[in-house]
Amino acid sequence: MELRPLGRTGVHVSKMCLGTMMFGDWGTKDHDESIKVIHRALDAGINFVDTADVYSQGESEEIVGKALAGRRDDVVLATKFFMPFDDDPQHRGGSRRWIMKSVENSLRRLGTDYLDLYQIHRWDPTVDLDETLGALTDLVRAGKVRYIGHSTYPPSTIVEAQWVSERRGRERFVTEQPPYNILVRNIENEVLPVAQRYGMGVIPYSPLAGGWLSGRYRKDSQDGPMSPARQRLANRFDLSLPENQRKLAAVEQLSQLADDAGLTLIQLALAFVLRHPAITAPIIGPRTMEHLESQLAAADVVLADDVLDRIDAIVPPGVTINPAENGWVSPALDATARRR
Repeated sequence: MELRPLGRTGVHVSKMCLGTMMFGDWGTKDHDESIKVIHRALDAGINFVDTADVYSQGESEEIVGKALAGRRDDVVLATKFFMPFDDDPQHRGGSRRWIMKSVENSLRRLGTDYLDLYQIHRWDPTVDLDETLGALTDLVRAGKVRYIGHSTYPPSTIVEAQWVSERRGRERFVTEQPPYNILVRNIENEVLPVAQRYGMGVIPYSPLAGGWLSGRYRKDSQDGPMSPARQRLANRFDLSLPENQRKLAAVEQLSQLADDAGLTLIQLALAFVLRHPAITAPIIGPRTMEHLESQLAAADVVLADDVLDRIDAIVPPGVTINPAENGWVSPALDATARRR
């Protein structure tokens, strides 16, 4: 599989990254089956694996650790922190206190003494960026972390974080992990240009829009999401909502376009993300071996310009059909936050 530079780090990663949210209680509960999927991905040339402490409350990290036994040095291993790990209010966020505890927990579960990429899962405007960057810098200097990144940061905060790193002598964030797919294109407006300006790697999650671009959700579909992880996101999957009805209409058109191009919908969706010059590696998130094989089939697909033009006619550049999927919403625009 083609390798691409991870920003300006000098590290090269496969053009697809294996996401592991679906391994464990949130998806495939059988550890042996999950490990088989991970091994197949590695054998196919994927050398980039992404997980998070919150995925099945650490179980995903434990599965990844088992799968990488004896193969750790061949893999660029990434995990994340920040999301509430349990009911303890101290076990979440971007504070030095939690970062120092969560990294040790992740290292133990993953069975490794270092992380290639340690990412903060979301931005929290209540935590000083220098607080977070100071703790992460100490982890890099201690050899426990090689590089640091963030996920779903708004463009203004990406710029501010780079400024804080320069002015305070901190390690800088070298990657951003945003949501991105044909139905969710908001990051084309500012996030991707900003990331390019700072030489950052971009490793987008949900390139299949949580199953919408796999063909699972069609106009005649009666079933909702199968996995507990997806069931928590009702506003993105409730087929009665007008914005999701618009997604259904777009998926019908995209399915026809894929047929016309001699591709599966999955191949069309992944090839679209892979084609953008600012993208390093989309994160695929298979739950089963069948899912993985269908996604690996897109690795060598290159979309012609006329196909890209037809995609733009269905979902214009920079547009997200259901704004709930943009990943981050300014508190100033959040009606719930305004009422608090």
